[in-house]
Amino acid sequence: MSGIDERTGIRTDRRWSLGSLPVAATALTGTVAVYMALVAFGNLTDFGTNQQFVQHVLAMDTTFRDPDLMWRAIESRTLQNAAYIAIIAWEALTAGVLLFATGLWGAGLRDGRHEKARRVSSVGLVMMLLLFGLGFFAIGGEWFAMWQSSEWNGLDAAARNVMLAAFTLVVVHLRPSSRDGG
Repeated sequence: MSGIDERTGIRTDRRWSLGSLPVAATALTGTVAVYMALVAFGNLTDFGTNQQFVQHVLAMDTTFRDPDLMWRAIESRTLQNAAYIAIIAWEALTAGVLLFATGLWGAGLRDGRHEKARRVSSVGLVMMLLLFGLGFFAIGGEWFAMWQSSEWNGLDAAARNVMLAAFTLVVVHLRPSSRDGG
């Protein structure tokens, strides 16, 4: 099962080295998938810890309490809990998509096909970017002024997650050299 694909000029042998780009993409996607699954699992099994985080951020009760911003605060426990449940559901869905993508990468290591794995990985990684970039940076950090809180500021954690997802997204979209396979 080796040779050169006449259409693409890429080697078609199915032996992958640990340092090959498809193996790296598989490992990174799998790592992010497990991470997101553990985040969702942790939020389900220790519901109250991060529930408090979401409640304080949305209530804006540990910010500078600037009257020009406080109209943005959401003090309804029902809405706060709905937001938290939506976050957990998004995390779980993101983990599921990324776990599926990891399986596709694994199959691609056997058959040399990676396009579907790239597409599905991209969906999951963009979901993660939306959660931590849009959700935590933009909405939590700026709209709800989370950056003002010394107690309930999740911007550093969000930054790590955005960087992990973005880096993985870049690696997933790199094209292997002809000696690396397709």
